[in-house]
Amino acid sequence: MSPDTSSSPSVSPTLAAIVVTMNRPQHLRETLSRLRAEKADFIVVVDNGSDAETRSWLAQQADETTHIILSEHNLGGAGGFALGMQAAIETFSPDWLVVMDDDARPFAGAFDQFRQHLDAQWDAIAAAVTYPDGEICEMNRPLLNPFRSLPAFLQSIRGFRLSDTAYAPDAPPRQVQMTSFVGFFVSAKAIARIGYPDPRLFLYGDDQLYALRLSRAGLRIGFLPAIRFEHDCATFETGLRIYKPVWKAYYNYRNGILVYRGAAGLLAPVLLALRLPRWFAAARHYGEEAPTYRRLLRRAILDGLLNRLDRLPEGVPGPGQD
Repeated sequence: MSPDTSSSPSVSPTLAAIVVTMNRPQHLRETLSRLRAEKADFIVVVDNGSDAETRSWLAQQADETTHIILSEHNLGGAGGFALGMQAAIETFSPDWLVVMDDDARPFAGAFDQFRQHLDAQWDAIAAAVTYPDGEICEMNRPLLNPFRSLPAFLQSIRGFRLSDTAYAPDAPPRQVQMTSFVGFFVSAKAIARIGYPDPRLFLYGDDQLYALRLSRAGLRIGFLPAIRFEHDCATFETGLRIYKPVWKAYYNYRNGILVYRGAAGLLAPVLLALRLPRWFAAARHYGEEAPTYRRLLRRAILDGLLNRLDRLPEGVPGPGQD
């Protein structure tokens, strides 16, 4: 294992970048180019079963500092990040990892900012993530856990999402409890403490649950707005999420309940009761698939409450399935 450089400013920490991809070669080419320009010490790419042309190109990218994993099956985001993070630790023994989707990448100078602002008080670091035009990417906005203490709950009345002003490049660092797997830096020491993301989660919520595990273990996640990433992703234009294919809704709701339980504890049923009417009402947007949506939603609620991750409903693919 590499020596601990977190408290030694004279020694630059080694950084491994983890990218999970599937059939988005244009995004992946740009991300790999940016990571190399930012001088990532190591790169690990996990391919979740792309087409032959993409995999042929990707295999050619391997070298002494770039490790390519061509999975025979789709492991989902959760499985891909778990596999990639473990491979990075075992292959390169870096001091830190940073994870991202294939359509996300550091802005110029982001890794220099990471090294300049690295502080021994942080076990993990969340970057400021925007769209390429600079607008804040809401899906990647870090969160405060309002249920971690009574003072935090009272303070959350003013909001538990970081404000836009917190994103100013010269704004001070903030401790957060939840964030996304885009521009998320995790120290090797933290990984040794809590392990890797749960691959059974497959899609959605794996990042928030992993961040909550870090926080519950007494580890500190800092939001450092000077470190900036872009996420070149499509948005839900109407603000309403319609999952296509519909089976994705199962993972969103099941894993969402797990996030509620991890954040709110005994108050999770209260949150769920407030959410359920909206979730069931969304069925009207699914047309002929509305009965399937309701069936998957009912099962997601049951599995989330029972913490059941190994028994998937009919029609829902899981880790390692095609």
